[in-house]
Amino acid sequence: MRAIARNPLPRRSVLRGLGAAGATGLLAACGVRPAYVAEDERAGRDLSARERSVTFANWPLYIDTDDTDTQKRPTLDAFRERTGISVRYTEEINDNDEFFGKVGPALMNGQRTDRDLIVVSDWMAARFVRLGWVQEMDRAAQPNVDRNLDPQLRRPAFDPGRTHSVPWQSGITGIAYNRRRLGRELRSTRQLWDAELRGKVTLLSGLDEAVSLLMQGNGADVTRWTADDFHAVCDQIEALVREKHIRRFTGNDYIKDLAAGDVLACQAYSGDVIQLQADDPDIEFVVPEEGGELWAESLMVPNLARHKANAEKLVDYYYEPEVAAELAAWVNYVCPVPAAQAVLADSGDGELAALAEDPLIFPDKEMRTRLAIARDIAASERREFTRRWNGIVGL
Repeated sequence: MRAIARNPLPRRSVLRGLGAAGATGLLAACGVRPAYVAEDERAGRDLSARERSVTFANWPLYIDTDDTDTQKRPTLDAFRERTGISVRYTEEINDNDEFFGKVGPALMNGQRTDRDLIVVSDWMAARFVRLGWVQEMDRAAQPNVDRNLDPQLRRPAFDPGRTHSVPWQSGITGIAYNRRRLGRELRSTRQLWDAELRGKVTLLSGLDEAVSLLMQGNGADVTRWTADDFHAVCDQIEALVREKHIRRFTGNDYIKDLAAGDVLACQAYSGDVIQLQADDPDIEFVVPEEGGELWAESLMVPNLARHKANAEKLVDYYYEPEVAAELAAWVNYVCPVPAAQAVLADSGDGELAALAEDPLIFPDKEMRTRLAIARDIAASERREFTRRWNGIVGL
């Protein structure tokens, strides 16, 4: 195992056009409703016993690679050697909505996607679950998931009991700032609106990415936030835009602004800041006093997958603490397997032991008290909320 500094990619993609209404909203506008698939109609013929393979679609740079050959992925190679199951691994997911548009037509028409395992952000996972486009996993065949999944990630509102999804990696939306340039500490979302930060603050442009932290800053319980909470944030941000307090709304390009000193504070993702700190230790990440959003990218088995049992076995493999530790050492996001912390701490390697102490990879108890998983935006709300937010952001 070794940790590396990778170039962060936009795991939680910027919304475009109608934003997270995405393909679903466009189809509805054309008079076509995506078909809900009942649970008993989702399974296909499982060829796992005969065909020892699995097709796994993931985001770029989201898995461990070999030191000398980036096409080799040690944890996948070890899985194949142990089980005899080969993994066709593709880095084809660059944007949640784009991927939804790619596989949605097949799923809504009861056709195979030719993928056995996919990874999407939690708000997109909620859409797949709501539409009935992913299968319930056999937890009896996944003892490591049952034993080792982080308790704080076990019961998201969109998938009670985690029956249809398993976190691949997790992360935190909070505040990043340059302590040296600002000259003081930031501990609160409300402090982003201090007069001295006028024109030096950026917010995330995506509806699903931005609003939970902002609602938390206003004291809302994001596990059950209301339309009034949302519109209060919009009123607040509209006023700040008029006052030119907010420099701009960004995707992951806030990274460049913060590193260059063009902004002093911004909404940010924990995994990105770990990478920035490698070059500039004055950059800090804060889970605000009012709270930060805990989120995940989830593994799911799409309907009619040909190798469901093999996919479930691969998911369970990544919940072994030793394997989870190896993955965490490379990707530097919040590890969904707390037991991996001890593996890194006892590795005998100083760099890995330091990762075990990093609360942005293994949040401590105090930090966890300020983390919450936000409720999903309901389908009945999304069009109205997206239009208002995108009107503010300028999308």
